[in-house]
Amino acid sequence: MSRPLIGVTASEIRCKEDTQRVPQGEPAQTEMTLGLAYMRAVERAGGIPVALSPLATMNVDSLLDRLDGLLLTGGPDLDPACYGAERHPELGPTDHGVDTFELELCRNAYQRGMPILGICRGAQLLNVARHGTLHQHLPDVNGGAVEHRQAEPADQMVHQVRVAPDSGLAQTTGGGPVKVNSFHHQAIDRLGLGLRAVAWADDGLMEAVEGIDERFVMGVQWHAETLVRHAEHLALFERLVEAARIPERDSGEQEDSDAHAI
Repeated sequence: MSRPLIGVTASEIRCKEDTQRVPQGEPAQTEMTLGLAYMRAVERAGGIPVALSPLATMNVDSLLDRLDGLLLTGGPDLDPACYGAERHPELGPTDHGVDTFELELCRNAYQRGMPILGICRGAQLLNVARHGTLHQHLPDVNGGAVEHRQAEPADQMVHQVRVAPDSGLAQTTGGGPVKVNSFHHQAIDRLGLGLRAVAWADDGLMEAVEGIDERFVMGVQWHAETLVRHAEHLALFERLVEAARIPERDSGEQEDSDAHAI
């Protein structure tokens, strides 16, 4: 059986002024960056990863026609204008063009019934694409009860999340609490349509969401791509690839009249 093609978003854009000139190298230019850990995780799980550069939204459907699944990666903060909020003073850098492309990509993939896995920013983007909102700066919300931006390396797990026992996430990770890493200062606030919360940190913040129907649609707040030496984290990517192998998607059967409401 051929390996399914998994589109992997590249949310980080580096301006040419911020690139480092290398002797005998190419001239400075605007670049997209994507951690290889995402690509390696998809490959290890049995898929073929395909890096997705931000495109004009009119090209999204043609792009999705060639893919079997979608991985929404981590990256910078989402512009709060995407969910109708004012900018918080602690908001990090945003890129409106990237946000516009990835939201359209996620909405159209969801409408098609395509398997979707969101990681960190990707989980937040999934929620916003489904008309949810975000907490823009967690210290304002939890008072530092749980440290969500760790100083330890990304392959180190620093806190535990409670997982709903009746969830697809529990089936994927083996049930029970899961130890995770943490590199975010934003998180899901109001849940998006068709999503439910399935994991929480000790401070009550949502750490994972999934679709309410049988499709594989899941977002986790931690960076699972750096933890795939642990079976429960590799299993997230294996579920994505497994779902992408099943030829059951039909955009005509996945009516979603509010997909473009934002």
